[in-house]
Amino acid sequence: MSLRIAFDLDGVLADMDGELVRQAGLLFGERMTRRLRDRASEGEAPTGPAVPLANAESAKDATPEPGPPVELDAVPTVVKLQMTSRQERRLWRHVEAIENFWETLTEIEPGAVARLAAVATERKWEVLFLTKRPASAGSTAQVQTQRWLEAKGFALPSVYVVQGSRGRIAAALGLDFVIDDRPENCLDIVVDSKARAVLVWRDRERPVPIAAHRLGIGVVKSVDECLDILTQVDAPASETAGVVDRVMQLLGL
Repeated sequence: MSLRIAFDLDGVLADMDGELVRQAGLLFGERMTRRLRDRASEGEAPTGPAVPLANAESAKDATPEPGPPVELDAVPTVVKLQMTSRQERRLWRHVEAIENFWETLTEIEPGAVARLAAVATERKWEVLFLTKRPASAGSTAQVQTQRWLEAKGFALPSVYVVQGSRGRIAAALGLDFVIDDRPENCLDIVVDSKARAVLVWRDRERPVPIAAHRLGIGVVKSVDECLDILTQVDAPASETAGVVDRVMQLLGL
């Protein structure tokens, strides 16, 4: 029976954070992102606001423009920049005004989407892409995401824009695995479904959450590593002597 696998988009395949950092620099000035880059080059994790509001002009930039309120709970968190809530609201309004913003993102791991497409075709996996992306100018977030995936090498992608529990989605669709970069989403999956959650943890500054393995959440450092494991899980028994036990232990199976 084919594996049914769901992949999160931002933070797993698409570099949303990198583009948001770039847009924050365009919106608030290079000072917003310069210190972040300096700390990253020195191997230092940010511990406070990237740039204090040093003058009236900066304070003016941080004041939200008139318009409908942006519900921050309804959009992904900007994890690379430590911003005030006003700055974050203004950044999201700026992003939402960009024509087809979600098609402009780059891959975190170049070639990962094409490799996923090739492996899914070879193994006959059923793949679904999950995302919490808010709307932007242009096409719907779903259509933009489908175009982005096709451009990266995945033909006819199935995309679902999440508004509720990922665990309940996994349960309703009978998913076997869900790959995500947020521990809270992985917890949601293991609590509300029988699917196995795989956490993509690239953060070198912070240790993997202690409870991850105890809860049966598999942890990988990259999508490439995740695909290696999934292909071993899905390999015929004759090809996996001595391998499956290690893979199943890693994923808490």
